[in-house]
Amino acid sequence: MAQTAARDLPGIDDRRRIGAETAAAVVEAGFARHFVPQHLGGTAGTFSALLDASAAVGETCLSTAWCATLYAAHGRLASYLPEQGRQQLWERSPDMLISASIMPPQGEAVRERDGWRLRGRWDMASGVDHADWLLLGSRTPGADGPEHRIFAVPRADWTALDTWRSLGMRGTGSHAVEVTEAFLPDSLSFTLGSLNRPQPEGAARCHRVPYLMVGALMFAMPMVGAAQGALDAWRAASVRRAGGGTPGLARRAETDRVLAECSVQVDAARMLLERAARRADTADPSPLLAAENRRDAAVAVSWCASVADRLFRTAGSRAHREDSALQRHWRDLTTASSHGALAVEAAAVGYADALLDLPG
Repeated sequence: MAQTAARDLPGIDDRRRIGAETAAAVVEAGFARHFVPQHLGGTAGTFSALLDASAAVGETCLSTAWCATLYAAHGRLASYLPEQGRQQLWERSPDMLISASIMPPQGEAVRERDGWRLRGRWDMASGVDHADWLLLGSRTPGADGPEHRIFAVPRADWTALDTWRSLGMRGTGSHAVEVTEAFLPDSLSFTLGSLNRPQPEGAARCHRVPYLMVGALMFAMPMVGAAQGALDAWRAASVRRAGGGTPGLARRAETDRVLAECSVQVDAARMLLERAARRADTADPSPLLAAENRRDAAVAVSWCASVADRLFRTAGSRAHREDSALQRHWRDLTTASSHGALAVEAAAVGYADALLDLPG
């Protein structure tokens, strides 16, 4: 899949989405079915395996890895649908590509008979051009007040709008979407709150982990790969410059400390995410562990973005060329690290609240 993504790189920025061959490679590599329940043909896989795959693709193209990882993550979200809805979504194949725009709630959902009438516009749905289904979040009335409800909408009921123009992550195709009017039965919806209530004991481990324990982690997964890709591109450029006649002492003064410090930051970020993934795969969920995982993901991403900044500043004028791999990684990491799910300040508040509220 990484080789396919590499072939796609020359056109991905202008096209502003991954290519059809790359989307097919995402499916072939198993991302779409990664968290789909096994009785529906899916893998019900682990977070550690997804981290390895996501980071490996991210070294080549963060946009591709981002879409692939979110297709997997959205399959996990769709697993919270009632069984009838899950059967409808995956009746043809466990390899349905699912895009989403669930935060913040947008559009309008009106209760009608045994379902909902949905209409409106939602911003930024990554990978939407290739999606078979779309998860959309909207505010609805509930017995105890307003609820944040998520709807699974089939491809025929929504339109992708050509809105995605960005500094980086151009290939994610994170366009806005519009629903003129769609009726969705109750079987194709669930509340956001249900994501933090474990599924029954018989469900696979990946479906019994609360969303707060893994949400930020899955956004962070591809970014540690992109940071490694940026480091590899910087190192290759430094070797070329040294081979071109730069004296050894000058090279060492300029590059050795940057190489050492940036490489250890990338390794440390990867280790934080690996620990968070192991917790998600094996540990007993708790509010503190969820807060620690969110903290670790946010800090790991901040390190990755910091590494990209430092490498770009020290790379010389070649990094400013349009065909520079380092520039592309820097643009992508700068853009992706601003995602609200990865804000260090919010993660710090959540961690402090969880830790300081413990008894004793």
